[in-house]
Amino acid sequence: MKTQIAPVRTSTQRADAIEAAVYLLTGGYPVALPTETVYGLAAWALNPEAVFRIFNAKERPRFDPLIVHLPSLDWLTNLCVIPNEDLNLVQELTKQFWPGPLTLVLPRKPIVPDVVTAGLDTVAVRISAQPLFKEIIEGFGQPLAAPSANRFGRISPTTAAHVFDELSGRIHLIVDDGPCEIGVESTIVMPSKGVLWVMRDGPVTRRQLWDFAEVKTSPRKKLPQGPGQLKSHYAPRTPLTLLPRDAVPLPAGKGPVGLLAWCSPPQEKGFAHVEILSRTGNYQEAASTLFAKLRILDSMGMNRIIAESVSEEGLGIAIMDRLRKASGNG
Repeated sequence: MKTQIAPVRTSTQRADAIEAAVYLLTGGYPVALPTETVYGLAAWALNPEAVFRIFNAKERPRFDPLIVHLPSLDWLTNLCVIPNEDLNLVQELTKQFWPGPLTLVLPRKPIVPDVVTAGLDTVAVRISAQPLFKEIIEGFGQPLAAPSANRFGRISPTTAAHVFDELSGRIHLIVDDGPCEIGVESTIVMPSKGVLWVMRDGPVTRRQLWDFAEVKTSPRKKLPQGPGQLKSHYAPRTPLTLLPRDAVPLPAGKGPVGLLAWCSPPQEKGFAHVEILSRTGNYQEAASTLFAKLRILDSMGMNRIIAESVSEEGLGIAIMDRLRKASGNG
């Protein structure tokens, strides 16, 4: 299978890319699309055969449920049963954060295939704010299941080139709309009886969520109860060690060692290569470059990558979540 990258730099290219994407999606084939968070591998969510193709292309285990992207808010009640006790909270959250990087986990209706939810009685849903993604899903007119467009467990892609490195020869089309704006996956919460259970931290922070309800961390079980709950994920092939906060990074060990620094060059010399997340200590900049800089370090043949910790406040919580999972200790 030949994988094509469709640029959208001109209006003609954009129209052609949208037409090609909708054509493939209608036929039940997955297409890599940009969202505001990371590139997703999208397929028709209500077509089990199409969803199976996502799992096969990613080599993703069937026990890991998917996020479903909705064409519009009207689709929420088509797919989900919202308990009366949570109705006001869900309405407030969707009014404030949709379209945007917040995923809600809600009781599902029978229309949602089991393969999408890994057999769970809930489904994860959101509406993307990325303009091109919105055009494609509105043109398609159906919900899209769209996990990150990478091999299972690997570093999430934030450019079309990242997707090509991961899935070339496995899918027909990658729509290239440049780097993703946010760079880390959506926040996932389950509203239940006035509490927001956080299943994955992301761009919508806990501090923001506290304006709407009590916020708690969802307990982790043996099998995921929603997307984004695996202990090891977003991982480079190169072993990664996450340092404690304020620890001095040292290029110890045999062979070349790379460093993912927070906001300043290391005091110690001897690192084979250094990538800095944000020289100004800006969490949004750090999040948007995190996966791209991990990929650079992972491509350089290091024996080990050392990553500095960041302060766990605001978006820093999501960054630390990804770094812990990249180290296998999420």
